[in-house]
Amino acid sequence: MTSRERMLAALQCREVDYVPCSFMIFSALRARCDSDEEFVRRQVEMGLDPVVPTASWSSARNVEHRDLPGIDLRYPDDVEIRQWREEVADGPDVLHKQYRTPSGTLETEVLETEDWPYPGHVPLMDDYLVPRARRFPVQEREDLQALRHVLGPLHDEAVADFRRRAEEAKALAAELDLLVSAGMGVGLEAGVWLCGQQELLFLAHDEPEMVEELGEIIHEWNAERMRAMLEVGVDLFIRRAWYEGTDFWSPPMYERFILPSLKREVEIAHEKGALFGYISTSGTLGIVPYLLEAGVDAIIGVDPVQGVATDMAAMRFAVGDRMALWGGVNAFVTVELGTDGEIRAAVQEALDALGPQGTILSPVDNIRDETDETMRRVEVMIDAWRQMR
Repeated sequence: MTSRERMLAALQCREVDYVPCSFMIFSALRARCDSDEEFVRRQVEMGLDPVVPTASWSSARNVEHRDLPGIDLRYPDDVEIRQWREEVADGPDVLHKQYRTPSGTLETEVLETEDWPYPGHVPLMDDYLVPRARRFPVQEREDLQALRHVLGPLHDEAVADFRRRAEEAKALAAELDLLVSAGMGVGLEAGVWLCGQQELLFLAHDEPEMVEELGEIIHEWNAERMRAMLEVGVDLFIRRAWYEGTDFWSPPMYERFILPSLKREVEIAHEKGALFGYISTSGTLGIVPYLLEAGVDAIIGVDPVQGVATDMAAMRFAVGDRMALWGGVNAFVTVELGTDGEIRAAVQEALDALGPQGTILSPVDNIRDETDETMRRVEVMIDAWRQMR
């Protein structure tokens, strides 16, 4: 099998020549490369089955939503952006940002801590916001009309830029016969960035109709991005959902607030001939019935160490041959910190528990440490996979 054939077969739970190994995120290697093309080629040289993304994982991604690669968000002309710094004598400065729209103003206030990655800038959506924001832009239902302006129609130049990058990615994938993925989608998880994690959950309890409306606004924006990204022709669309598991949402809340839009997005992907992957690294078993109902093709991020409700054997039993499972080895605890023997044992455990079909091996989530020792440990994992696959 070619790498693309192997990955497609694994994603569709069909027979493969051997279980593929494809790192879901590999920022340590990306940091050693000068380009996305070099990053892909080096993974091929390592014997892996890399996915070629149409939207880069590089640090040059759009600063308004760095964790959501794809078609860049460019604010409509009727949205005025203001940013300024409030200097604080006895603590970190506070960064302020306003989004002035015809339907009201959204405001964000963020502590510019030493590890804040955007000097003088506040993105709209980013993980770094959640523990540092003193104020999130969406606080009450009246803010949703302003949010509709902020998440306006796709900008023609942003779509053109994406298509250009996508054609380059597809050309590389065709040369190397690799799987191609579209940019990353998002559902109510984006509400964490817009409202705050705890605040969003409180709103779901106290004002469920507001959260439903928020989810619909995000879905409409995401669906438009999806359709444009899928138009270029890809094998796989991935939706990030790190914050949509039962660590945060009860199954009934998931069914009410998240499942409806997920079903529609899976349909959009399938109508365009793409498979649908869903990133969930913790709190996963409780939502598996809903993922099956939605028609999700693969759960990305099966973490046997740091994940909760991610027991590999239980997950394989729950999904059978109806859904692929991608992951199996913890990246930080096992690969970056474990002994060679522990790494090899983890690979064997993953392959035994997940089985030969519908499985893609990967560290979960990400190999971040850039040291030579960690890269040597990565080679230990790859060598174990070669011997056991």
